[in-house]
Amino acid sequence: MIHYDKVSKIYSDNSIALDDVNLSIEPGEFVSVVGQSGAGKTTLLKMLLAEERPSQGSVFFESVDIHALPHKHIPSFRRRIGVIFQDFRLLPHKTAYENIAFAMEVAGRTDEEIASDVPHVLDLVDLGNKMWNFPSELSGGEKQRIAIARAIINQPDVIIADEPTGNLDPLNTREIIEILNKIHEMGTTVLLTTHNKGVIDALRKRVITMDKGRIVRDDKSGRYVL
Repeated sequence: MIHYDKVSKIYSDNSIALDDVNLSIEPGEFVSVVGQSGAGKTTLLKMLLAEERPSQGSVFFESVDIHALPHKHIPSFRRRIGVIFQDFRLLPHKTAYENIAFAMEVAGRTDEEIASDVPHVLDLVDLGNKMWNFPSELSGGEKQRIAIARAIINQPDVIIADEPTGNLDPLNTREIIEILNKIHEMGTTVLLTTHNKGVIDALRKRVITMDKGRIVRDDKSGRYVL
């Protein structure tokens, strides 16, 4: 379980990013977080990744207070969370295969595991035929599917997808959401942030709506309401 317990984040200029947030996410849930720019969505995710520290309150992952972890344990903790970004963040001079393999190398996986798992995960995102292509040779939708493959290659417990369809057309958006649904059906917890009303309305899954750092709606099977 992920649990935010009375979490606030106030920056040095007195701007409030999170304001007394209480939120629980069960293992295996698919949760979308929506809100206008500046509502606190990204800060909420950064708290889970230990990239931001709360000014007040605590964030728990399986009963462990994330921000009480010794600094040396943070990298191994983060390997339990896969992250998908809007801008892909692929290494431009590495092929699709090498971008995914690199994530496994960082996690200390063996050459045998890499050779076995990378083709499998490329097939999962329907890009087995693009294994040796560089990012410059891929479309935006293909780049995002490689980024998803990289995020799931080490079998994380949680996937964070931060505006993963923001740069994509409707067809590629639908394909990316279908892949995220497939990952969710395999038992992975998925946290999605998006401004795309069509995506939220089609998912019909739990929707958290944020405004000015606070959670203002929590709908179990929600629609995009702002």
